[in-house]
Amino acid sequence: MITSSIVAVDGTAASGKGTLASRIAQHLNFAYLDTGILYRAVGYSVIKNGHKFDTQTAAIDAARELKIENLKNIDLRSEEIGRAASIAASIPLVRKTLIAFQKKFASAPPNEKLGAVLDGRDIGTVICPDADWKIYVDADICVRARRRVKELRERGVDAIYSRILRNMRERDTRDMSRSISPLAPAKDAFVLDTTFLDADSAFAIALDYISS
Repeated sequence: MITSSIVAVDGTAASGKGTLASRIAQHLNFAYLDTGILYRAVGYSVIKNGHKFDTQTAAIDAARELKIENLKNIDLRSEEIGRAASIAASIPLVRKTLIAFQKKFASAPPNEKLGAVLDGRDIGTVICPDADWKIYVDADICVRARRRVKELRERGVDAIYSRILRNMRERDTRDMSRSISPLAPAKDAFVLDTTFLDADSAFAIALDYISS
């Protein structure tokens, strides 16, 4: 098995972790994986095929059949799919299947890259507990909700702040209280609060941490 350098980036929704992780990967010339998109792809498959989460069969089948090309669908970024992804992530066999995918990506990055950057909710605690660098990104929930509204409106999606805020609170509660891999910073993670930071400032702080 190939050994690579790994940057684990975890955090809450709309905290800026995805943007940060992709910029770090580009800067270091590492492979990048948004692990949340794997769960979104599973959630999308369940909903698209008319299934529900009252049974786990459809989600488990979707995880097992997931292909890398499934991750480029622009519809995966909707709020509905985000909620479905959070539900899918709480299903043990879905997580087991996708965890294997993530660990393979981290240990043997594609395109002969010498390292990998993975962002998600349990990278530093479960997927890559021995990562070279661990960053946990968070921000005030009201700020995160405003960011998500702005993002959705820029994509032409009609977004209501109160609804986004409510959905985000529900998702935080579900992610942080689930029995399997709850969202939490690793004990040795560098915690980055982006409440009052723009993307450039957060990136600069993260690079300082990695350099140190």
